[in-house]
Amino acid sequence: MPRLFGKSKSADNAPVSVDERLCHIAFIMDGNGRWAKSRGMPREYGHSKGAETFKKIVRYCGDIGIKIVTVYAFSTENWSRPDAEVRRIMSLLGEYIDGAERELDENKIRYVFLGDKDAFDAHLRERMINLEQISAGYELRLNIAANYGGRAEIVRAASILASRGEEITEASLSSCLYTAGCPDPDLIVRTANEQRVSNFLLWQGAYSEYYFTPTLWPDMTPDDVDAAVRDFYSRGRRYGGVVNK
Repeated sequence: MPRLFGKSKSADNAPVSVDERLCHIAFIMDGNGRWAKSRGMPREYGHSKGAETFKKIVRYCGDIGIKIVTVYAFSTENWSRPDAEVRRIMSLLGEYIDGAERELDENKIRYVFLGDKDAFDAHLRERMINLEQISAGYELRLNIAANYGGRAEIVRAASILASRGEEITEASLSSCLYTAGCPDPDLIVRTANEQRVSNFLLWQGAYSEYYFTPTLWPDMTPDDVDAAVRDFYSRGRRYGGVVNK
């Protein structure tokens, strides 16, 4: 079975070259429902297909040398979706944890769940915490944003500092985010032709490069990742300054 992160090549045998400028890529995985609807299928089917694509794309990102991947799996607002859809998403999350546990020694990935775990049922919450604990020693990292909202994350971090009586600075607030200790994303990719951030990594994405593609998430391929990466390297990142000539 191929590793989640590794050194294999893409289907065309010519993956893009990634260097230290692109350490962390994040995905807003949008379009599962529309993909299913266009095929006359229920939204739950789209999420199942999207889960397959998620595994493929995350694996490919590791194959080309990206050390950190973050995916927006389930937002705080997604609880308002139909019950059947929410149940299927929770089921898929549990199935993914099953696979991650089985392949832990092979993949050697650190799994981190970004978001408030208290909203999940006790069994799923315990499994999320256990996976984080048993994988904590690995260097490569997969962040799964589940029951996550960027505004709520910032409020939570500020509240923690206030309860401690600590000064709120950029550094101290960053240390209380779900992503504490993790470099900010260099590139954030959103699928399905939507051009908004949807409450995702509002603090961490302040200087990220954004790439929007019309491809619906279930149709996302390594070639689409390559296109995003090439676009990233075509840009000059200034961080509010100027590009040195």
